[in-house]
Amino acid sequence: MKRILFLLLFLVPVSFLLLNAFSDQKYEYYSIATGTTAGTYYPVGVGLANLYTEELGENVRVTGQSSGGSVENVDLLREGEAEFATIQGVIGDFAYQGKDIYADNTYEDLRAVTTLWPNAEQFPLKNSQITTGNLADIEGTNFSLGSRGSGTEQTTRIIMNSLGMSKKDINQDYLGFGDTISAMRDGTLQGGAVSAGLPTTAITDMYASGVNATLLDVSDEQLQKIQSSSEVFYRYTIPAETYPNQREEIRTIAQGNFMGTDANVNKETVYQITKNTYENLERVHGIHSVTKNITLENSLEGLTVPLHSGAYKYYKEQGVKVPENLMPPKEKKG
Repeated sequence: MKRILFLLLFLVPVSFLLLNAFSDQKYEYYSIATGTTAGTYYPVGVGLANLYTEELGENVRVTGQSSGGSVENVDLLREGEAEFATIQGVIGDFAYQGKDIYADNTYEDLRAVTTLWPNAEQFPLKNSQITTGNLADIEGTNFSLGSRGSGTEQTTRIIMNSLGMSKKDINQDYLGFGDTISAMRDGTLQGGAVSAGLPTTAITDMYASGVNATLLDVSDEQLQKIQSSSEVFYRYTIPAETYPNQREEIRTIAQGNFMGTDANVNKETVYQITKNTYENLERVHGIHSVTKNITLENSLEGLTVPLHSGAYKYYKEQGVKVPENLMPPKEKKG
């Protein structure tokens, strides 16, 4: 009995000390702001976060958090509520340049880490509303612009404005990708905007579940007008059979996505994030079909926002030629 009592008296303090040691272990926490769970940003962001957690050391924890998309992500970076974020090219460009919705709210500390993949602008519309087969058909319909405050909403508005349309020309709604397709299936919505990498879960669901709808084309004339608003947009073709029962190719447009961060995020952290992205490409390419676009050769493609100094350091080591407009402002001064 005395021996048992002695062991208890010995083990309890030791256990307490061990628990304290573990609880005192300091972790570095980083967050990647993504998008809605039915889009592409979320699964890619979570996959990258898991990779970084495994590769950056036992004291580092990186998480992917769902959000309303690019516009909210810019706010999260600016407010320090996320260290990294997936952002549409046009939203990042406007935020850094102080254009459009950012005219009085320029984000001069926005920085790029790497280009990610093309964001295809997809416009599903019920077949009963289609006459031309292009974007002109959305006028007068019950149409979702995307989640309120999202990059999809702002991108769709920019596209509509460049074509001489406004929100007043549609009966607008504000739904995420999955909810847009559900509402079209239920008959409460006739179409919507889905801005994401291919294949997009919500559009796969639309075709696979037999929703009587089609993705609209963007005509050459419409493309020219859209490009006059922002040069980040370019012609993009969705091949036939990208989605179930999709018999014909879709001639739409796309813009690049990039991983953004804030200029004040630690240089070594951003360097390690960049390095571990490109030194683990086999795993990166296994996260989602869109991540196969992530290569060192494509790392700066379509970027208009300057690089973070940590990312710039890695690209210099790898011999990547960085245009002057993408160099960190401090590097250009020094």
